[in-house]
Amino acid sequence: MPSFITLPDLALRTLGGSVVAANDESFAEKESLIRPGRPGFQAETFGNKGQVYDGWETRRRREPGHDWAIVRLGLPGVVRGVVIDTAWFKGNYPPHASVEACAVEGHPSVAELEAAEWVEIVPKSELKGDAEHHFEVADERRYTHVRLNMFPDGGIARLRVHGEVRTDLSVYEGLSLDLAALANGAVVTSCSNEFYSSPNNVLAPGLARHQAEGWETARRRDGGNDWLVIRLAALGVIRLIEVDTTNLLFNAPGALSMRASADGETWFELLPKTRLQPDTPHRFRVDDDRPAAYVRVDIYPDGGLARVRLFGTPA
Repeated sequence: MPSFITLPDLALRTLGGSVVAANDESFAEKESLIRPGRPGFQAETFGNKGQVYDGWETRRRREPGHDWAIVRLGLPGVVRGVVIDTAWFKGNYPPHASVEACAVEGHPSVAELEAAEWVEIVPKSELKGDAEHHFEVADERRYTHVRLNMFPDGGIARLRVHGEVRTDLSVYEGLSLDLAALANGAVVTSCSNEFYSSPNNVLAPGLARHQAEGWETARRRDGGNDWLVIRLAALGVIRLIEVDTTNLLFNAPGALSMRASADGETWFELLPKTRLQPDTPHRFRVDDDRPAAYVRVDIYPDGGLARVRLFGTPA
């Protein structure tokens, strides 16, 4: 698997993504493209429009042209890779697809998006049925929207747009914000273990609905402890720590500590080793004026966390 799939999916519905327009969705709705999780399928399940698919499917085109869908990225950023998944579409997938991107600030209408300057980030490429297709993207520009083109018609189950979040934090000037929020540009840069689920889940918005929506490690047998390092959304002074073990009933860590650094090399204690309870939100005030750009979270000895929030003021 390419390395870019470890980066956040900027288009994911649960991160604020939206399929704002499509020229056609006769058989299956466009909103399916950015749903979380693997596409599902149940054979011989027919509705008024034919076989039910967990994906986007257009009618059979009888005139020149191609079908398209525009996605507003929930998290604007630099795209590092795209996944086009044709899962379960075996006799009705498009033979080719491409992806374009644009940057339009504010809250543009569909007409304004159609008139925007689009840049091709994935050229017209061959697709196969019932398969994931990975495309690396070499483009350092920040984008807010992508357009998926399929040639000429057919069905695509999922579109994943992996990349690095680039949020405009100027609106928070002078205000406190969650410096560890994925939506603000924070990301986990390293982690000791991610056997059950991704460490970036702890930075996701909202509450975890179940333990798979947090970070969970394998059972440790060597006497050490697990950890992760968060690159904050901005250099800032942390005033409040929130650590949530919700849904982790029998696999929460026994304790946790945190260290912070302004440069990733020199570290200072942010939170001493502190006992945690299962299935519980924890809050800790911080009285330290030193700015931080990185935070290392150590859990003892292993287990999982649902969310980590680090509220403070950008320096």
